[in-house]
Amino acid sequence: MQPNTAALRKRTQIAKANRTMFLWIAASAALIGFALVVSFFLAQKLFYNEKVLGEKEKTISILKNNNAVVDELETQVRALDASEVLASVKASPTDQAIQVILDALPSGANSDALGASLQSKLLAGIQGLRIESLQVDPVLGIESLTDETLSEDASAVTESSNQITFQFSVSGSQEALKEVLTNLERSIRAIDITSLRIESQGTTQLMTVQARAFYEPAKTIQLTEKVVKP
Repeated sequence: MQPNTAALRKRTQIAKANRTMFLWIAASAALIGFALVVSFFLAQKLFYNEKVLGEKEKTISILKNNNAVVDELETQVRALDASEVLASVKASPTDQAIQVILDALPSGANSDALGASLQSKLLAGIQGLRIESLQVDPVLGIESLTDETLSEDASAVTESSNQITFQFSVSGSQEALKEVLTNLERSIRAIDITSLRIESQGTTQLMTVQARAFYEPAKTIQLTEKVVKP
């Protein structure tokens, strides 16, 4: 009987030790898993904070650079406003000289306004001059948006951006044609002549001009908020 009792007691102790070992292993596994989860969360939080700090550093750098050039920009603007060359071509005596630059590069692609300016100012009032034809092309992708436009290659749209192409034909004496070119040269608008052809027609001459004018879209400066995603 004693040997059986001793064997039973050993089995009981072994089973108890196994349960204790299992509990310790389970507790250790739970602690290790919890530690891994916490470590991953902390690492993710640290990485996110680094991203936020990086964006803040970029913002601070931009603000510093902007503040550093303010004085130089003000000096350049004052110099332009005091320019006699700009003052001599002001549209109105009450305008500031720097307004000429804004008039030379309108903020919008208004081809109708350009056509009206050509017809009523640059080509008007010239003795002996006759306007044979005048065509101002709508700006591709902005004023002209058709199915054909949408099928055009993207590079073509980019190439024609910020410019308005136009062409006209006028007839008259040599002095009248010369005055047309002088008006284009003296125009406040920046005009680039890409093609010029003059043909003689009896006692008069016919001049065909292809050119382009430019505009500069307005810029908006404002403070914005940026959400940094984890």
